Amino acid sequence: MELSLDQDQKCLIDCLSATLDTSHGVRSFAEESLKQASLQPGYGAALAKIIFNKDIPLGLRQLSAVLLKQFIKQHWQEEEENFVPPIVSSEEKSLIRQLLMLSLDDSHGKIRTAVGMAIAAIGQYDWPEEWPELLPFLLRLINDQSNQNGVLGALRCLALLSGDLDDASVPKLVPELFPSLHKIISSPELYEKSLRAKALSIAHACISVLGSMSGVYQRETMDMVNSILSPLMEQFLILLQSPVQSEDPDDWSLRMEVLKCLLQIVQNFPTVLDGPFLGVLAPLWQTFISSFKVYQLSCVQGTEDSHSGRYDSDGAEQSFEALVIQLFELLITIVCNSRLAKAIGGSIKELVYYVVGFQQMTEEQEHSWSLDANHYVADEDDATYSCRVSGILLLEEIISTYGQDGINSILEASRARFHESREAKVAGHSDWWKWQEASLFALSSISDQLLEIQDLEPTKYNLGELIEQMVTESTGPGVDVYPFLHARAFAMVAKFHSVISKSTCEQFLYRAAQAIASDVPLPVKVGACRALSQILPESKQELIQLNTMNLLSSLTDLLTKASEETLHLVLETLQAAIKAAGEQFALVESVLSPIILNVWAQHISDPFISIDAVDVLEAIKDAPGCIQPLVSRILPIIVPILQKPNYQREDLVGGSLDLLTMLLKNAPIEIVQAIFEKCFDPTIQIILESEDHAEMQNATECLAVFVSVGRQEMLTWGGDPGYIMKRLLEAASRLLDPELPSSVSLFVGSYILQLILHLPSQMSPHLRDLVAAVVRRLQSSEIEGLKCSLVLILARLVHLSAPNTDHFINLLLSMPATGYEHSLAYVMSEWTRLQGEIQGAYQIKVTTTALALLFSSCYAELSKLQVKGHLIKNNGGITTRSKSKSAPDQWTVVPLPAKIFSLLADALSEIFEQPIDDDDDDDEDGEVAYTGDEIMYASMVPSNANPSVQHLDAMAKLLDEDDEDVGYDDDLTKVDPLSEIKLAEYLQNFFRSMSESDRSLFDYLVQSLNDSQRASVARVLSS
Repeated sequence: MELSLDQDQKCLIDCLSATLDTSHGVRSFAEESLKQASLQPGYGAALAKIIFNKDIPLGLRQLSAVLLKQFIKQHWQEEEENFVPPIVSSEEKSLIRQLLMLSLDDSHGKIRTAVGMAIAAIGQYDWPEEWPELLPFLLRLINDQSNQNGVLGALRCLALLSGDLDDASVPKLVPELFPSLHKIISSPELYEKSLRAKALSIAHACISVLGSMSGVYQRETMDMVNSILSPLMEQFLILLQSPVQSEDPDDWSLRMEVLKCLLQIVQNFPTVLDGPFLGVLAPLWQTFISSFKVYQLSCVQGTEDSHSGRYDSDGAEQSFEALVIQLFELLITIVCNSRLAKAIGGSIKELVYYVVGFQQMTEEQEHSWSLDANHYVADEDDATYSCRVSGILLLEEIISTYGQDGINSILEASRARFHESREAKVAGHSDWWKWQEASLFALSSISDQLLEIQDLEPTKYNLGELIEQMVTESTGPGVDVYPFLHARAFAMVAKFHSVISKSTCEQFLYRAAQAIASDVPLPVKVGACRALSQILPESKQELIQLNTMNLLSSLTDLLTKASEETLHLVLETLQAAIKAAGEQFALVESVLSPIILNVWAQHISDPFISIDAVDVLEAIKDAPGCIQPLVSRILPIIVPILQKPNYQREDLVGGSLDLLTMLLKNAPIEIVQAIFEKCFDPTIQIILESEDHAEMQNATECLAVFVSVGRQEMLTWGGDPGYIMKRLLEAASRLLDPELPSSVSLFVGSYILQLILHLPSQMSPHLRDLVAAVVRRLQSSEIEGLKCSLVLILARLVHLSAPNTDHFINLLLSMPATGYEHSLAYVMSEWTRLQGEIQGAYQIKVTTTALALLFSSCYAELSKLQVKGHLIKNNGGITTRSKSKSAPDQWTVVPLPAKIFSLLADALSEIFEQPIDDDDDDDEDGEVAYTGDEIMYASMVPSNANPSVQHLDAMAKLLDEDDEDVGYDDDLTKVDPLSEIKLAEYLQNFFRSMSESDRSLFDYLVQSLNDSQRASVARVLSS
């Protein structure tokens, strides 16, 4: 097809050229002209003609291709979110498609890529229904060996199209496409490696989609996979069995695509693993072990080119390390597969031996970290994805799969590599230390697993002795020459201090303190900080106190010089040193506190560093004799900030409130009063007036702690108890305002809970208004976490109303709720829906037992309410977005008592599913005392615990463990008597009591339970 330039096209070319002009005015006018032209009929076709015309300069053709892709996204499909009218006419679409197909074999790679992207963009909308000729055309290009440019263009286009394949297109595509792909893959004499790699990438995309289909269309998918797998496996075997070559990135890319295909097969098609796949394991092993030699020369020693940071024309990484990472990813998947893990079980020792070798620091890492040690700290802390990190992931899976055999293999391989480092050192190899560092890195990276298994059963090697030997030998002379080895040894001690002898720990404590005070490379100081932060808390007090002042002085000096990357670690070490110093710290509080406050102020916008600084200040607060001077030092700083919040820089008000909250926690009452007199009113005012969501959240947390520690006494501090209570209620009212964004009220639940727990008599007259406000906020909330916290408030009020729970029910019945007959209907529909989402031991106890109280009230109105039961499963195959819109989830509808009964059975099932530690001692006493409104069922705790009670209690201990994720909530709720409920016993007594009091209703409700719930209830009754 030959195209002559008409006048419109010439004008368009002139306009395109003008967009490249150096004059800003000319460029702007040209860009606006193009924008207007894009709204005219024929614009897209004109661009396609320019792309097709090889007489036009390359730069203008490339620019036209970019503009055409933008034009397609905006004007091709009306239903698209980014659609801009007018839509392209059918005639123009047809011409554009034809011209683009004819441009795919262009001699310029950049044009082929741009055209392929435009075709892929159209293919999302038109292929195959509106563009049935596309695939046959691409296959003709692929099969035309005389047109290498056409093969490249078609493969590139197919690769782009493969990213949008789905379960409708792949079954049509695979039978036609795979013969052509196989021909390319299996013809090294005809096609370059880069072309064959591209063909494999398309095969990988198709296999991935087939894998996602296999769960629903298993038989059809397996038939298709079996038809292509055998010829593919033959080629995989050929491609993998030859040794990996140095400085051949095209070969590396080819192998990488093979590995990706194998990964999909292992993950999605387990039934084929006993047949053809096993034949690939031996060639795969050859690729693995031969890659190590290339890795050693190119990545570790740097004597060959590793092509690090280089990419092919399509943007795919070509570095050798990328190939090794892909190898590790496949090996991880193989080890996770029970069939294949058994098949390679005999080679685990050798596999681990090589993996430890791959843990060596690369030449690029050594160079980068030596130039800037902050990169070393950042990469270590962030676990930057690399060959080292992916190798550790493989070691973790080996431990998970092979247990003790895996552990022994890793210890043996580390010993062997460590021994080889000695031989390399004697032989004069300059990189001998990398073997030692790799051995230490491998062991320290899996320290948690090693220590856990060490506690359960002894390993083949004495772990403590092995670690001691390694770290002692690694910290000989040469700290300036081998800083990374010394740093790793210190980090190793930090990880394994629990199994190392006390004398060795004390020796390293001294060495670490010496390193902090000496002029040694920064990585060594980093390692020393890690060791100190772990060893200090467990060291002898007299040993610490001999060096405390010098250590604190050295750390303070290091703190003033630390970069942002190292600041976190220095602050963490300072915190450990302050705690270990005991009474001695009071001697230097006046020196260190201002420095830490300065760090806090300078990094107030960095949440990680500012939180670390607050943690150090908290350690100072807890040091003997330091809270008074610290508070007197902090209040003059933060009071003016809180009094004039609108004049402060970003994050300073929120940070000050966090600091204030820390000071209040567990503080003596006289300190709390001193803080109250200066900061209570400003904190309230921030809640009432601020428009900053984060500030209001921080102020809410702070106010909750004020109530928690001040309690009834707080009402007398301002002179007028009525005024203080009025201010507290004003804050609650603002936070429960349904018009506020949900995020602002995120912590209001904890605040109101403190008011209920500590000021019950003062809150009693406002109960109705409180419940009404909570319901309104519940209805307007868009955050599930906020809804759960509000449900907790209502649940706690149910407990307060016991044994007269009907009073609380009547209260809800008398209140309106938008869209519902009354608030009770709304609250119970939300509560039962959210119950499974509620987290935290205390929260689960309170809400679960409150549901039991409501059920046991036998109130008639409860039986009239209908709520969602269980989800009705849809067996119609894969749920797409269009399906979910046309057929949303459907639920059964059940009476409220039946739903509550089911939720309680769910809670019991979850307790049964918890693992039991047989060594746990039974609680001495299951009795919980309640007074006044806190009265619970008398049957909650039996007088004589039977074995079933003890069994349930052991399982329930997991619910009673401290939950670090709840943060300050945990401190605020532990004073509530309900936190002492033993949920397992409570539920057991509930189901027993109900089965005895109303057996017919009990049997009826049991029938509506699922198998797991029914089995749990039966287990309780049979005990």
